[in-house]
Amino acid sequence: MPIANTLAYLMLALWPVVSWILFTKLDPARALIWSVLGAYMLLPPVIALDLPVVPGIDKDAVGGLAALAAVLFLLRHRVGVLPASRIGRGLIVLYLLSPFATVLTNSDEIWFQASRLQALRIYDSVAVVANQAIALVPFFLARRYLASEQAMRAIVVALVIAGLIYSLPMLYEARMSPQLNLRIYGYFQHDFSQAIRFGGFRPFVFMPHGLWVAFFAMMCFVAAVTLLRVGPATSRPGALLAAVYLFVVLLLCRSAGPVVYALLLAPLVLIVPRRLQILFAGLMVAVVITYPLLRGLHLVPVQDILTFATGLNAERGASLAFRITNEELLLNRAAERPWFGWGLYGRGFLHDPVSGQINVIADGGWIITLGTFGWAGYLAEFGLLALPVGLMAREALRQPAALLSPFAAAVVLLLAVNLVDLLPNDTLIPFTWLMAGAVLGHAETLRSAWKVARRQAMGHALPPGRTVI
Repeated sequence: MPIANTLAYLMLALWPVVSWILFTKLDPARALIWSVLGAYMLLPPVIALDLPVVPGIDKDAVGGLAALAAVLFLLRHRVGVLPASRIGRGLIVLYLLSPFATVLTNSDEIWFQASRLQALRIYDSVAVVANQAIALVPFFLARRYLASEQAMRAIVVALVIAGLIYSLPMLYEARMSPQLNLRIYGYFQHDFSQAIRFGGFRPFVFMPHGLWVAFFAMMCFVAAVTLLRVGPATSRPGALLAAVYLFVVLLLCRSAGPVVYALLLAPLVLIVPRRLQILFAGLMVAVVITYPLLRGLHLVPVQDILTFATGLNAERGASLAFRITNEELLLNRAAERPWFGWGLYGRGFLHDPVSGQINVIADGGWIITLGTFGWAGYLAEFGLLALPVGLMAREALRQPAALLSPFAAAVVLLLAVNLVDLLPNDTLIPFTWLMAGAVLGHAETLRSAWKVARRQAMGHALPPGRTVI
């Protein structure tokens, strides 16, 4: 862990105060959004507050925990944790309990000539379960407070505002090189060579890597495009200006993947009916869930993808080839313990047989999860993220188009593309869980309304004197 200055740890420690103030000044929906989003944007990355007993509290954890504390002790509200869906309940149980199975199946040490990897202990599973539970806090809170169409609009508006604010430090670093985290918090959060791309600099600001910043810029751009389509006529010139500006900022992030996502999603949001938007999101998520199986069965046209990428840019093609080679090695390693994985301490990686040093690189969130927690952990985590999209796709098939919110459709698309990005990158952030919880709550609300309407329709359809038993 890098050596940070006092301000970095002070900011982490004071964020609960900021969150508490947000909940006193704003409605719960907007306070929750800004508590999680603000922590992600402004707090120092990588480092954590090491407290006794509990896991380290980093920027990913503190936003949700601070919001939870405000909900419980300021608003005095109760927060449900179990979805209405039986599949959702099962996935939550699996997500929280599968680490114990991982520990029980990894009680062996892994030896090298000069070192070893320790066996897992019950303490490790407790720590992992605590981290898993903390990760789900934004999910639970969003299901409670962000299920309405108004809350979906608040998410979209917040992304546009956040993008416009964050564009200033992003443009600064794109011109001057990423140095704000170093100057303000006393350390650089990654390898500086990763900041140099296409003859310029990727902005990092206060996020773990330039890829995270670019993906954030893409989300803000798509949110602005959403306001351009569905906003009132008087506000559309401003939305158009914001969308064009945010797309320029995205280009200056110098990351190809998020630009491709933006070029895919923007026409969908602008032209395609919202029902088809949601169904397309469901298709993307279905590909993500089955991707490891397809890769393992060699059904993904890897060579064709490499040829296409190399034709676009030789350097990016070589980078993709390196990633795929490493994924193949890690897939073979994961196949040795497929159900519950290898656990912590880098046990799921390949190592030098003499020194024990890790000699492969894992970039995609899917392969990291699969190697660490096996298929049980993969299906639990990715299933929880994919389930809300699937439930919304089901509602899109049976709900009247007028009941499908354009703001909800945009959030569903952003959630789906975030899952797609977990194939090449590990961009799972608290805001991803927040969007997933919001979409889940919205889908449940639509289903409840549909059931009520169906019961009423059946009641009117009965002849006089007849009842339903």
